[in-house]
Amino acid sequence: MSHTTSRREFLQRAAAAAAGATAMAALAAPAPARTRSPNERLDLAIMGVAGRGGDNMNAVASENIVALCDIDQEHLSAAAARFPQARTYTDYRKLLDAEKLDAVVVSTPDHTHAIPVVWALERGLDVYCEKPLAHSVYEVRVIREMTAKHKAVTQMGTQIHAGDNYRRVVEIVQAGILGPVRRVHVWLACNPFVGTRVSEGTPPPHVDYDLWIGPAPMRPFHASHFHFNWRFWWDFGNGWLGDFGCHYMDLPFWALGLRYPTSVEAKGEKVSAGDNEIPDNMRVDYHFPARGELPAVHLTWWHGTWRPEGAEAYPQRSAVLFEGERGRLIADYNTHQVMLDEGLELERPEPTIPPSIGHHAEWIHACKTRGETTCNFDYSGALTEAVLLGNVSYRLGGLRLEWDAERLAAANCSEAEPLINRKYREGWSLT
Repeated sequence: MSHTTSRREFLQRAAAAAAGATAMAALAAPAPARTRSPNERLDLAIMGVAGRGGDNMNAVASENIVALCDIDQEHLSAAAARFPQARTYTDYRKLLDAEKLDAVVVSTPDHTHAIPVVWALERGLDVYCEKPLAHSVYEVRVIREMTAKHKAVTQMGTQIHAGDNYRRVVEIVQAGILGPVRRVHVWLACNPFVGTRVSEGTPPPHVDYDLWIGPAPMRPFHASHFHFNWRFWWDFGNGWLGDFGCHYMDLPFWALGLRYPTSVEAKGEKVSAGDNEIPDNMRVDYHFPARGELPAVHLTWWHGTWRPEGAEAYPQRSAVLFEGERGRLIADYNTHQVMLDEGLELERPEPTIPPSIGHHAEWIHACKTRGETTCNFDYSGALTEAVLLGNVSYRLGGLRLEWDAERLAAANCSEAEPLINRKYREGWSLT
């Protein structure tokens, strides 16, 4: 099969799936969401009730939680004890078909983000979803298109975005204090993970393992790819880059107005002895085009023991470093420091970005008033697409992807197509 034909068929499949989603939504014909009083409570469903799901559930507990869903009966029972009025489900598809809702909170593993999000959007619901927004680039794009079609109020779980520290950094960069910024380094301190692949295994009796696997390839149960540990296997997660890239790369995306990279090139190494495929050390080079008067940007992601040259001079173990013509700025979640060139004095700009009422509170308020959120699925989707492309390049042996965002394709590499749009297990579909 030729490179051109392969890419064309991929795009035709993508268009057909998106059209199918649109057709289903049209048939469902949900009524436009009405504006509510801020004092009126939303009817919410929580999908995934432990770990990050438990944190998200706690953050929206002021609303009317009418349904809970989890494949682990122990987790589900604990959540039901807190919210005895809520009906319980193990299958989010049955929940969405049965319940009358205003919005859903999706905190399942990466590989099962997209289906409940798309199904909820098709039903005219607002959605909060953990990061990364989906497991594959194609899934993210479908979610973004569905969100725009239904005018849904959405928020991705990049909670640090709501902090004052990020706001002050964005104001400094956008005020031109550093001068034009063409270079950014992002690094994450993390430890190797050792996972085990087995030929047979038995899940705990309180777990619906088939539903947990969902659209991913079936494999025998083992604890090292289950709760939390799914992050370190390509079938289920996206490694350290997928887990933290949306948090740390959020800051340069926001401050510099980044959207789609024109090229992505990754390299990495696995130093642990486990069977899992995720690299323990990684470097990803992203090149973003100029945006109006703003210059092109070269952003590099590092994790593990790999760091940019000179990183040892900074105390932050994980950080974002902006390099401008007039100086540098280094930031982590809670702190930042400006280092201007010799002879220049820092004059901080007046705050222009108002304080957040809280990441979850922002979404809840917007659901009721039909307002805006700062991490909606359009902004967060573009961020997630870029993050996930780093893994695509790595899994192709470090091939530099010449990215065509409009066509959702690597112009120089048809081999990327099955990684951009993964095949689902039989019986599962996005729409």
